[in-house]
Amino acid sequence: AFASLVFTVTDPNDLSVINEFRKGLENPEVLKWPKNGGDPCGSPAWPHIVCSGSRIQQIQVMGLGLKGPLPQNLNKLSRLTHLGLQKNQFSGKLPSFSGLSELSFAYLDFNQFDTIPLDFFDGLVNLQVLALDGNPLNATSGWSLPNGLQDSAQLINLTMINCNLAGPLPEFLGTMSSLEVLLLSTNRLAGPIPGTFKDAVLKMLWLNDQSGDGMSGSIDVVATMVSLTHLWLHGNQFSGKIPVEIGNITNLKDLSVNTNNLVGLIPESLANMRLDNLDLNNNHFMGPVPKFKATNVSFMSNSFCQTKQGAVCAPEVMALLEFLDGVNYPSRLVESWSGNNPCDGRWWGISCDDNQKVSVINLPKSNLSGTLSPSIANLETVTRIYLESNNLSGFVPSSWTSLKSLSILDLSNNNISPPLPKFTTPLKLVLNGNPKLTSNPPGANPSPNNSTTPADSPTSSVVPSSRPNSSSSVMFKPGEQSPEKKDSKSKIAIVVVPIAGSLLLVFLAIPLYIYVCKKSKDKHQAPTALVVHPRDPSDSDNVVKIAIANQTNGSLSTVNASGSASIHSGESHMIEAGNLLISVQVLRNVTKNFSPENELGRGGFGVVYKGELDDGTQIAVKRMEAGIV
Repeated sequence: AFASLVFTVTDPNDLSVINEFRKGLENPEVLKWPKNGGDPCGSPAWPHIVCSGSRIQQIQVMGLGLKGPLPQNLNKLSRLTHLGLQKNQFSGKLPSFSGLSELSFAYLDFNQFDTIPLDFFDGLVNLQVLALDGNPLNATSGWSLPNGLQDSAQLINLTMINCNLAGPLPEFLGTMSSLEVLLLSTNRLAGPIPGTFKDAVLKMLWLNDQSGDGMSGSIDVVATMVSLTHLWLHGNQFSGKIPVEIGNITNLKDLSVNTNNLVGLIPESLANMRLDNLDLNNNHFMGPVPKFKATNVSFMSNSFCQTKQGAVCAPEVMALLEFLDGVNYPSRLVESWSGNNPCDGRWWGISCDDNQKVSVINLPKSNLSGTLSPSIANLETVTRIYLESNNLSGFVPSSWTSLKSLSILDLSNNNISPPLPKFTTPLKLVLNGNPKLTSNPPGANPSPNNSTTPADSPTSSVVPSSRPNSSSSVMFKPGEQSPEKKDSKSKIAIVVVPIAGSLLLVFLAIPLYIYVCKKSKDKHQAPTALVVHPRDPSDSDNVVKIAIANQTNGSLSTVNASGSASIHSGESHMIEAGNLLISVQVLRNVTKNFSPENELGRGGFGVVYKGELDDGTQIAVKRMEAGIV
């Protein structure tokens, strides 16, 4: 009886777990373990098992093609230090690893585990490497790294590629002082890279190709990770500029940021980095393509002004791009300001003169924020700048005073700060709605360059489709009341006048104006619109026709130079010499009340809308911007 006793070296609890492990497999024979039991830690030792005394320390079955679940009591192998289950077909729920305090290396990647318990990471205080890549964990809802992982202070490598991680990138990962490799590609992560990653000691960071909304925000923080050798951020929604400080990452060899929403000029510091691979494709980078020192570089599908490395942009393009940088790259401008010619018609808010030089910057209500760039002073031909109703702050650059052709500068309804520079040429400077400025801000030249005027009322113009002469523009104020009903309140603006003597002319003109208005009021009801039609060269008497839409019934009267008139009831009519008479209400109807969907384009003087009259006549209606005279 004594001789029949079987003595085993292996701890009974460890032996029980190993037997359950084998029993759950569909193909245990590939392990080549004894069929009728035995002693894993005895003699002869079992394949794929490493023991220390009576305790199992390692299970190494990489790539054997094993199928089946793991025993849920696997964490009873309390002396386990290495677990190599990668590249098999294990499936089902992962057992909790809670309590495996000596576990240092856990390779579970490239299996078919579908569920991970909440306490999986608890107590893994000696964990150095954890790989869960390629497992369809919690496929429906996704899952997040629990806070318990931050207790793994020795963690060096954490790879979880394509395993349905979801939600924001955990902040605690940026504070783990031993973490060098963090590979989280092709998951469902969203939101920014947390600020806790500042100065992280990471050498490899892969956050690329997140599904759904993807990761977003600035990438500035990565420039502080000076130990990085590989940085993959492609396939997300990151925005903003590449930080200039990226040149501080002197060990970086592989940088991929393609397919994001990054903008701006390529910093020289990046161009000078001796990278093995640099991928900048599919962003909104602008300006010139620098000469890169990277071995392999690609920069397709961007908004560069040139396609060849080292080729420079036109000076006007660079001036506007520096302005765009100062106002934080609003998306509408980023999408349209591309190429090497701001006068090609694609640059939103930019108009040019007959010499193909920038003459008007027209960007009211354009989501501009930030500060004004001194670079605009390089646009010597600009005559009007409209930047009202944005969120601009800071100072007006003193270099702008060198713009000798500038006649209007509208900065109303922003947050401009004093002092203002002193302009030496006649200039209409509109500043109402800036809380930090008063009617005579500190630093402004009170006289003669600055005075006040209500210069923010919109005007409109109507032109036939055949593009009339400039002398035939039509201007009116939509919905304007008769003079005696106009609002007495006016907004404050500062106007630069040529000579102070003009005030005398104003005082002389006021009595005459009152007299004329009184006479006119006695004879006619105040009109809602005044439309001046172009002279028709084919008209023998070359009479200028004037159409007036009366406030009471919307009828149209035509008055020629001799004073005769004819009245037409209705919307619009074609009369002698081909003149088109249109009431203001008709203009609103055919343009759908100046709807954005009827917008044909924008220029320095305003927005042009399309319309069609009842008889099929096509018209174009130009609605003048504030302050155009």
